[in-house]
Amino acid sequence: MLGSPGRIGPQPLSSVVLAVVVAVMGAVRTGLLRRRSRSLVIATAALLAGPVAVAPGLAQAPAPGTSSPSGLGRQSFVAAAVRRAGPSIVTIDTERTVTVRGGAAGLPAPLLNDPFFRQFFGLPQFSQPPSQRVERGQGSGFIVDSSGLIITNAHVVEKSDKVTVGLQDGRRALGTVVGLDPVTDLAVVRLSGSGPWPVAPLGNSESLQVGDWAIAVGNPFGLDNTVTLGIISNLNRNASKLGITDKRLDLIQTDAAINPGNSGGPLLNADGDVIGINTLVRTGPGAGLGFAIPINRARAIAAQLVSNGRATHPMIGVGLEPLPAGDGTPGLQGVRVVSIAAGGPAAQAGLRTGDVITAAAGQPIQAASQLVAAVERTGVGRTLTLTVNRGGGTLQLQVVPVDLATVGRQG
Repeated sequence: MLGSPGRIGPQPLSSVVLAVVVAVMGAVRTGLLRRRSRSLVIATAALLAGPVAVAPGLAQAPAPGTSSPSGLGRQSFVAAAVRRAGPSIVTIDTERTVTVRGGAAGLPAPLLNDPFFRQFFGLPQFSQPPSQRVERGQGSGFIVDSSGLIITNAHVVEKSDKVTVGLQDGRRALGTVVGLDPVTDLAVVRLSGSGPWPVAPLGNSESLQVGDWAIAVGNPFGLDNTVTLGIISNLNRNASKLGITDKRLDLIQTDAAINPGNSGGPLLNADGDVIGINTLVRTGPGAGLGFAIPINRARAIAAQLVSNGRATHPMIGVGLEPLPAGDGTPGLQGVRVVSIAAGGPAAQAGLRTGDVITAAAGQPIQAASQLVAAVERTGVGRTLTLTVNRGGGTLQLQVVPVDLATVGRQG
């Protein structure tokens, strides 16, 4: 009988095997088989009579679903992570009605509405009535509360007349936009119908490190539940450096593939916790770079949207630039003020162009994004202490941020 996998157990010599050995030995005596082959016969008998180790490559394969001899499971950590978060990840289908101005012969409406153009070509002095058509879009999201609250991107649901949400278990439900924030491209949607709904496990984006695993899940090009794998390529990528000047975000950069339709879906860590919201991908030169909104930032904005239907964004009304190296002040670090909004918080606090802000609330400032983060932490209506270098001297100025929406300008 067989012993443990990887070895052949002891076998009793049968009468047939014994007869073969005797016949071979007789052939050796009679000269039909050369004597030096006797060792081969003895080795053969030993193989049949006793246990012998088998080369690892010849060992029996593990049964399906079990671990391999090396200890590595057949299932990757990605499968476990997606299985954990998967039930809470949703598809979002949107519809909106747009009005299309009438035209003729495929010509653009502005030309057809120009009376001189119509007169020159002898067209009648009236245009076709406007028509309406339905535009459809698709994105992703994930449920963050058992009552049916979903976080997604603002651009996924913006100006939508109808939002339909699909779950992995086949359920479909209508959704209502609770609130959206164009500045951070975040929105909250509430599911209709009774729950409880599956909830995504949320991680901590502050604990991320460059090189950590990143798993993007979503519905690119309408392909449901698509999973891609990469790493965290970098952290705190300011949106303005990507040419996005109307957003106020420091983003997670990843090389996990993010495509149209992934927007609003989760970026997971190796444990299946949501660490970010997939929001955009770089096209053209540098294609393959994906970016996600950190979950800690998204959670704070979502809480405001649920409570107030909108989010506030504190600002102090300054334009900043990095401090050039070798500007004549050895060891000075900070950001230089290049513009000040008239009547804004910075102007009222006494800031001037040319000032160098070196610290906020006692924390050193080396980049404009750090000052923006300090202003965000302070909030609207609360006092923030700025340490300012002016002409080689140090000043302490008190500034009170106001809501960006009341000024219409970032600072």
